[in-house]
Amino acid sequence: MEAPRLVGTSSAVRSLLAEISYASRCDAKVLITGESGAGKEIVARLIHEGSARNKSAMITVNCAALTETLLETELFGHVRGSFTGAYRDRSGVFEVAHRGTVFMDEIGETTPRMQGLLLRFLETGEIQRVGSDRAQTRVDVRVIAATNRVLVDSVAAKTFREDLYYRLNVIYLCVPPLRERPEDVPPLLHHFLDYFSKHYRSETPVLSKDALEALMAHPWPGNVRELKNVVERLVIRRSGGEIGREDLPLDVVRSAPAVAAPADAPQAVSEVLYERMRKEGQSFWSVVYAPFMSRDLTRDDLRAIVRMGLERTSGNYKVMVELFNMRPEDYKRFLGFLRKYHCHMPFQQFRSVAARVAQDAEEEKSASPLVRH
Repeated sequence: MEAPRLVGTSSAVRSLLAEISYASRCDAKVLITGESGAGKEIVARLIHEGSARNKSAMITVNCAALTETLLETELFGHVRGSFTGAYRDRSGVFEVAHRGTVFMDEIGETTPRMQGLLLRFLETGEIQRVGSDRAQTRVDVRVIAATNRVLVDSVAAKTFREDLYYRLNVIYLCVPPLRERPEDVPPLLHHFLDYFSKHYRSETPVLSKDALEALMAHPWPGNVRELKNVVERLVIRRSGGEIGREDLPLDVVRSAPAVAAPADAPQAVSEVLYERMRKEGQSFWSVVYAPFMSRDLTRDDLRAIVRMGLERTSGNYKVMVELFNMRPEDYKRFLGFLRKYHCHMPFQQFRSVAARVAQDAEEEKSASPLVRH
């Protein structure tokens, strides 16, 4: 497993690293806030690894992923016979993590009853398993909590206990979103390019200037997690070589400013993909179908591509199969795909347009000798 690491050169990251160092030198409870994907668990792991508890376990519990009953059992354990299926006593996370750390992610999603149980545990350190009428033991556990909510607002709305908030908020750390520290994007990109190239045993690709500019311009709503996923996809699709702007996911390309180009150059995503099929000979299945199925391409984009194909072929779907570099036997599959996603268009309107264009061209041709004369 890769050692936790907070990658970045921004002043925000430097300040956060200083706060992590401070938090690692004590046993105080920590509350970490920040948007989803910003790196809250990395911060928690760095605090644990830098503390005197690093010889013991750090256990992560996602409070939002479990119901109240399951979360109570997960944290405190249960005794045999306490509910259907409880065939033996079971220790909870707090017992297992004795002398270590428990990272409670999404603490803001807990119910009022669970918040009461947590408050009692934080005050006494006593474990009372589900189904038991007395405390079993007392443990020494450091609790680090995290949330993507603004807990002060939740306290004001009476959905989060004020006493629990102040019990958790001894040391407060905020992980800034990636869009607020764009200077960290290049080092993160290079870090994940190296990491996934080693993971997949492939040559490390390099980013072209246009690709880097597009990635820098993207707002990264999913933060570091989104960037990590994008880089992994790029490494899988292009082993070694150079990653160009055309290799990037379409949502990244859409959010970036258009690359300087001649006035008549296509700008819409649908036009770019259409030209890749027409001029570069790429197949519809790889250029359009694959990104559409992975939700990188919208239904409107697909309809626009089909419309351009029908205009080119005068409404002939069989000719369009050849135009989009598919095999003739793909005709039924192609139509079935378009109908399934409501992107099949009546061919008549395109044939009538083509007929008018042909008629205008014929009239112009017949009139041209008179003009020359």
